[in-house]
Amino acid sequence: MNIATPDNRNVVTLVIQHKARADALPRYEAWLRRAVATARQQPGHLDVNVIRPDDGGRHFTTVVRFAEADLLHAWVNSAERQALVEEVLPLLEEGDQTQVHNDPEFWFTPPSSTTPPPPRWKQAVLTYLVICPMTLIVPQLLAPLFARFPLLGHGLTSNLIINLFIIVPVVFYIMPWVSRRCAGWLRR
Repeated sequence: MNIATPDNRNVVTLVIQHKARADALPRYEAWLRRAVATARQQPGHLDVNVIRPDDGGRHFTTVVRFAEADLLHAWVNSAERQALVEEVLPLLEEGDQTQVHNDPEFWFTPPSSTTPPPPRWKQAVLTYLVICPMTLIVPQLLAPLFARFPLLGHGLTSNLIINLFIIVPVVFYIMPWVSRRCAGWLRR
């Protein structure tokens, strides 16, 4: 697989979907543990999460985040990953399905294209429950900074700083974590 490296260097996410053969589940699980451990050792690796199937299911989704697109590109095209993919292919029904995301829009994207996205009202409720506390807490946490440096605490400047401290953690850490934890509710 080749990935075109974009000019902008930002956090990128590789989403890998596998459907393990029923008779190969234990071998696939062992392979997955090794693959995750190997990915964690790569330069620029930030995080990896495995979304396991519901009871009796065989669809696994692995979400791997890298600090920069070129570092993800190097990992995806490395001989080490290619060897891992060749090793796992006999254990899979539909091959090694991968997608690269360089934006947070995949928060609510279901693991399979045949699964409908969650209702918009559930997406809105979850987003509200994440953003609302942040808009209450972050300004309070930044108040000492604004008191010490009054020029930062006025008008547009304070809004820009507050929004930065809300948006960055929400996009890169909080929403991905919350949406994984609430996946069952989102799918119902």
